[in-house]
Amino acid sequence: MTKETAGKPADGDDGTTPSGGGEGTPGSTEKSNSEKALKQANVALDFLSEKMHMSKAAVVAILVGAALLVLLILFCICRRCICKGKKKGGKDGKKGKGAVDMKNVQLLGGELGKEKVQPDMEELADAMEDNEGAEEKEAEKLGKLQYSLDYDFQKGELSVGVIQAADLPAMDMGGTSDPYVKTYILPDKKKKFETKVHRKTLNPVFNETFVFKVPYADVPSKTLVFAIYDFDRFSKHDQIGLIKLPLGCMDLARVIEEWKDVDPPESEDDKSNKLGDICFSLRYVPTAGKLTIVILEAKNLKKMDVGGLSDPYVKLSLMMNGKRLKKKKTTIKKCTLNPYYNESFTFEVPFEQIQKVTLIVTVVDYDRIGTSEPIGRVVLGCTATQAELRHWSDMLANPRRPIAQWHTLQEMPEKS
Repeated sequence: MTKETAGKPADGDDGTTPSGGGEGTPGSTEKSNSEKALKQANVALDFLSEKMHMSKAAVVAILVGAALLVLLILFCICRRCICKGKKKGGKDGKKGKGAVDMKNVQLLGGELGKEKVQPDMEELADAMEDNEGAEEKEAEKLGKLQYSLDYDFQKGELSVGVIQAADLPAMDMGGTSDPYVKTYILPDKKKKFETKVHRKTLNPVFNETFVFKVPYADVPSKTLVFAIYDFDRFSKHDQIGLIKLPLGCMDLARVIEEWKDVDPPESEDDKSNKLGDICFSLRYVPTAGKLTIVILEAKNLKKMDVGGLSDPYVKLSLMMNGKRLKKKKTTIKKCTLNPYYNESFTFEVPFEQIQKVTLIVTVVDYDRIGTSEPIGRVVLGCTATQAELRHWSDMLANPRRPIAQWHTLQEMPEKS
């Protein structure tokens, strides 16, 4: 051995080991850590398999599936966030090309004078308010009605055609209505006509014509009214709106056919001439030959007493061929315009006579001293018209089943 080699310590003599060997190297520590981790994982798997009473392979499959599920959820969340960022970036990109940066506008406004920016914002607010008002006006639209007028100067007759309606508002929960039209002439309102009810529609086609006797000398003082209603079997019919046509302003020398917007109902005018409403049910049993009527209640009856109230009761008359067969009446309700009765009455009516009889329901104001004065009445039967005929027909079409309906009281006939 030479001096040079003898003076130098051999590998490992200084207390160090060559790279890659021995326990003190990084490679050896990493290997020992991984072995410890594997041992801990095996212990955990043994513990889980004992607790879950399953094999190690089943436990590993469950853990792998759970990990994949978590990764899938994280992937979906990240993808959604990226898509949102793209959308926002796209919008901002579009604005960035040709739009104005509002922050820069505000800065410029502060430098050049705030007077120029602020009025524009006020104008914008005013325009928004105007748009809101326009939307409210559009929401108030009640549809339109097409009608025709044809006056015969020789006969003094006005033929009124109710053709169709369009864009009526929905009055029922299902988003539709059951519209029909009443037409009459003011100020007398002696004769009223009704169209048929069209079920579940906002664009009914009526195509019905009615004839009024109007002498030519009375034409300037008359007003023709179309009142549109939503039919409801179990409550009062809601008025959708009306159209008033002063005949003195109409050119009756020609046949008129036109559309007109429906105006809001004038409830005050309706109440001034109203006699009230009454609700009752009809039930007919053909096998037993029994007609049962239940008087339920009345509303908004006409004030008949000095104190502004009435003492109403209801009188029932069963008629056939102009003769009264039977009559019945309810109890008297004192000092009220909204009486509640819920009283039932039964008439013996054989099946062969049910189409021949007429039932008259009359609301009467009781007067202890003088004679009791009738307020108004409802006439039902196969010879009736309008809502009264519909109620009677519904009763016959549904035997053994009570059919309830509201009716508007009509004026009593003039005594001859």
